[in-house]
Amino acid sequence: MPLTRLRNIGIAAHIDAGKTTVTERILFFTGTTRKMGEVHDGQATMDFMKQEQERGITIASAAITCAWKGSQINIIDTPGHVDFTVEVERSLRVIDGMVALFCAVGGVEPQSETVWNQADRYRVPRIAFINKMDRTGADFTEVVTQMNKYLDANALPFQLPMGAEEDFAGVIDVISRKAYTFRELEQIEIEIPAVYKSKAEEARYSIVEKLAEFDDEIMGLFLEDKEVSEVLLKKTARYATLKLLITPVFTGAAYKNKGVQLLLDAVISYLPSPIDIGAVVGTDVNDPEKTHTRHPSSHDPFSALAFKLIHDPFVGQQTFIRIFSGSLKSGMPIINSTKDKQERIGRIYKIHAKDREEVKEAGPGDIVALIGMKFTKTGDTLCEPGHRLYLESIHIPPTVIELKILPMKRKDQEKLGEALGKLANEDPSFTVRFDDETEETIISGMGELHLEIIVDRLKHEFDVEVEVGEPAVAFRETITSEVESNYKHSKQTGGKGQFAQTVIRIEPNEGNGYEFIDKIKGGAIPNEYIPSVNKGIVKTLDRGVLAGFPIVDVKVVLLDGGFHPVDSSDMAFQTCASICFKNGFLKANPILLEPVMKIEINTPDDYIGNIVGDLNKRRGKIESMRRHRKGAQKVNGFVPLMEMFGYATQLRNISSGRANYSMEFYKYLPLTKSIQEEVIKKLAVKKER
Repeated sequence: MPLTRLRNIGIAAHIDAGKTTVTERILFFTGTTRKMGEVHDGQATMDFMKQEQERGITIASAAITCAWKGSQINIIDTPGHVDFTVEVERSLRVIDGMVALFCAVGGVEPQSETVWNQADRYRVPRIAFINKMDRTGADFTEVVTQMNKYLDANALPFQLPMGAEEDFAGVIDVISRKAYTFRELEQIEIEIPAVYKSKAEEARYSIVEKLAEFDDEIMGLFLEDKEVSEVLLKKTARYATLKLLITPVFTGAAYKNKGVQLLLDAVISYLPSPIDIGAVVGTDVNDPEKTHTRHPSSHDPFSALAFKLIHDPFVGQQTFIRIFSGSLKSGMPIINSTKDKQERIGRIYKIHAKDREEVKEAGPGDIVALIGMKFTKTGDTLCEPGHRLYLESIHIPPTVIELKILPMKRKDQEKLGEALGKLANEDPSFTVRFDDETEETIISGMGELHLEIIVDRLKHEFDVEVEVGEPAVAFRETITSEVESNYKHSKQTGGKGQFAQTVIRIEPNEGNGYEFIDKIKGGAIPNEYIPSVNKGIVKTLDRGVLAGFPIVDVKVVLLDGGFHPVDSSDMAFQTCASICFKNGFLKANPILLEPVMKIEINTPDDYIGNIVGDLNKRRGKIESMRRHRKGAQKVNGFVPLMEMFGYATQLRNISSGRANYSMEFYKYLPLTKSIQEEVIKKLAVKKER
């Protein structure tokens, strides 16, 4: 099949907009599945994890291949819940186009904005599908207005609904001037009913007017008030969509099988093939200033990005990759340039949700799973041994919540360690650390639900029952002033001793993470020990100094030092640098940073006062309040995570169960002095216990 007939697409939206249902209908209409699975009865093809079936939500993004009218479509179904935002992030990194789904009742929800912004970051062309037109309160025009107002989407309706709610009868294709109704699984083409004709012509005029900005021929015809052909409009609309100049909007009701075939037509017509996306640019392994280009062609050297790991009980670890150039054959040696390790390809699979099809070869644009990879993790670049490069990796947000866990049975300690290692491999937004002082295992993630599902998977997939402590906030430590620190490490124990001296300057480095700069002159510390100094500091960053939390945003400048020809060693310099850094850190006015969340609350007008009052008590800051629908408002603001445990119950009580909210990580901000003292005191009490 020519590459121009391939589409790699993601389906992304707010939770409950109907992503998985839309995907299930696509799989049915493309003949990939013989029966339609439903989310609510736990039979969805894409939701094959037990935790997904129980909760009726998508957790792991699953890749699936299907065919439509002579084209191949690889679909990546992504989660809508904010706790699994990294799943959306890594899917967006490897897809070429996106279907942004909106609920006709809910409109632009908080997570819709997050996903939209993520797609903007990766410059992913997209079309929109307004789903659930059959639901009470459905309002197509309002959703299009919200898309333009809140997402700056340049949304253009390419379809119009005929009716809404229980009167939703079908859709009008504005460009082709055709209408479609639906009977069970059948799509029936009809004339546009007279009552909708003028509305359809108005919508077509708007499309012509907009597309005239991008095509001289359309501009000429528009100015002369002449007819513009369907072929010319589609060609220009495709160009404008691929350049992110417009977002074509389609509509339907996936659950009732209305509009799904037309959406598939739109995917082929308006979303890009790997050829449209063109070459990817990677940086040189030895010189970050130098770049290499890889075209979507089997003649270019092989390059791919690993974007997901899944532990499968039957075949072991599956590594999902997107191939950008060249061909991959089983048994072929390749290099993981990120890790500088050689990998050998075992088996190559194309994935149909829970089914696998083994293939001998895969080429540009393909999304496949590899078995037998030893070193590769999410975000790593794979390439041919003689043609190394780094492809842009995947943005991983910081974790914000922690849980202490213990195995119920002492003999399961090793089993727990192995299971957590596999889960951390799969999910880069989940981290594990062992606290030597308290001898506790601490897991960190993106939210309460994220960690709840990890604990659930430990029990059902890995057969490890665990005791779980109270969720705790994942604070960070940093400094607010600059200091110099000088430390001499000298130990004589009979025989060879230990000697090292370091002089460092520690500076705040807000927003730029950790930086190490070597300014040693005249060999005060031999070159082979400079990395040891850095290593000693890096080890200290993970454990923290003030209260045991990871240290962020510090710059360390190595100024001077001393060594002994016999007693100096790698270990001596690591130990010396660590103590030198700790001493300096405590003098540099250290502070705790807390995760602050962006919150959006949808509430009926009656409860607005109580909700705002409650947020203020939680140290929240209101950013905006806007009319959402008649009699309802959206409250946007920022609130510290430590004040939000148990908020779901409180919000239900305040609003008689009628308000709902969503939260996502915003950034780390300093704690006030009084709260910081309180937090450190509480932590000290816990450690004594």
